[in-house]
Amino acid sequence: MLASDAEFMAEAYRLAEKSFSEGGLPIGSVLVRDGKIIGGGHNQRIQRGSPILHGEMDCIENAGRQSTYRDTTIYTTLSPCMMCSGTIVQFKIPRVVVGENVNFGGNEDFLRSQGVEVVVLNDPKCAALMRRYIELHPSEWGEDIAET
Repeated sequence: MLASDAEFMAEAYRLAEKSFSEGGLPIGSVLVRDGKIIGGGHNQRIQRGSPILHGEMDCIENAGRQSTYRDTTIYTTLSPCMMCSGTIVQFKIPRVVVGENVNFGGNEDFLRSQGVEVVVLNDPKCAALMRRYIELHPSEWGEDIAET
């Protein structure tokens, strides 16, 4: 873990809280290059009625076109699903920092098998916010992970 990881995860968490306050899934993400955030987003499946606007997808979309992602790190409050992991691999993002993987064990092994460095912070705030959402909105959570 780098010293800056906590700072950037705090911003991803702020975006997760924003989504939660809008009634959406509390998953936030930021994309960082050279110590600066170049994009941020949060899960917008509920708010925008989109099946694919997960936190990481919204973040990458908001970063806009990049000539390369090979010098970036993506931060996400929840372990990435296969769709988001595939996008990370597709764009050759070399490093993923995950807030928590207790509520959803994503695809850390897949990412590592593709040469991606994965750091799991086990952040209790990220886990608690996601757990709260799951308790309040179990059907929306099930829909998000395709288990309804």
